[in-house]
Amino acid sequence: MQGKIALEEHFAIPDTLQDSAGFVPGAYWDELQHRLLDIHDTRLKLMDAHGIDLMILSLNAPAVQAITDRETAIDIARRANDTLAEECARRPDRFRAFAALPMQDPDAAARELDRCVKELGFVGALVNGFSQDSLQGDGETPLYYDLPQYRPFWGEVAKLDVPFYLHPRNPLPQDARIYEGHPWLLGPTWAFAQETAVHALRLMGSGLFDEHPSLQIVLGHMGEGIPYMIWRIDHRNAWVKLPPKHPAKRKFADYFNENFHITTSGNFRTQTLIDAILELGADRIMFSTDWPFENVDHAADWFDAASVSEADRIKIGRTNASRLFKLE
Repeated sequence: MQGKIALEEHFAIPDTLQDSAGFVPGAYWDELQHRLLDIHDTRLKLMDAHGIDLMILSLNAPAVQAITDRETAIDIARRANDTLAEECARRPDRFRAFAALPMQDPDAAARELDRCVKELGFVGALVNGFSQDSLQGDGETPLYYDLPQYRPFWGEVAKLDVPFYLHPRNPLPQDARIYEGHPWLLGPTWAFAQETAVHALRLMGSGLFDEHPSLQIVLGHMGEGIPYMIWRIDHRNAWVKLPPKHPAKRKFADYFNENFHITTSGNFRTQTLIDAILELGADRIMFSTDWPFENVDHAADWFDAASVSEADRIKIGRTNASRLFKLE
């Protein structure tokens, strides 16, 4: 398929580059750092070769979210966003941008998102999971965005009417004891999905979408496992009639179907895509590759040949993203 739009596509600035060093063995690091720092060479050639018209770019992980000093986090986010704005301005026909946000300070994050959307023309935000802040728990307490201090931030996101991409990061060491002795389970194998799914479910259960029903959240990797568990989440022990223990007023499936979108990033399997279409509908799924951590050709060759209808392929490959991010 020609004309695809991809929206979980990463870059790095020198200050955040080393955050990605641990995701590949040492022998691959030279290639990965080239991929992260490159915008207009290898990346564009691969886009041209595999029918991708547009990439929405975002900062690598965990980057800003793992900076425990607030002022440093604010500075790095602003510099990353300014750099990305300059790169996108060189080829606005091929690149758009997600804002990096210093969520350690919800007010600063709201101001930065406002600047990025209104002044720099960004189409939303991508945040790498929970944040750490030295002013709260000495930086060792994960800050999830269902916490009360983030309600005004979400109000600003709703006012700006832009999507928020919740991207994974690994749990902090004290929360990762289940993986001790099995480090291969960390990262994209399992821990990324588990961590992000729990964060998304916290948002749903908190009542956030009752307060701001227009909010739109994007999850990668075919939904981090949520599409295939959502019925059980709502119906566990259904024969026991008790009021819910969370503030949300509706079923989790309602929020998932009305406030969430998913992408194919790093999860290139047709059976999984079909399951997602059956659960969520083709209108809320979008093509992505997860470059540079996955290969563009692996993503595009799979998607172009996947056994779905051509109408759904066009929606997932282009028009859903175009509509959600107001690209045309």
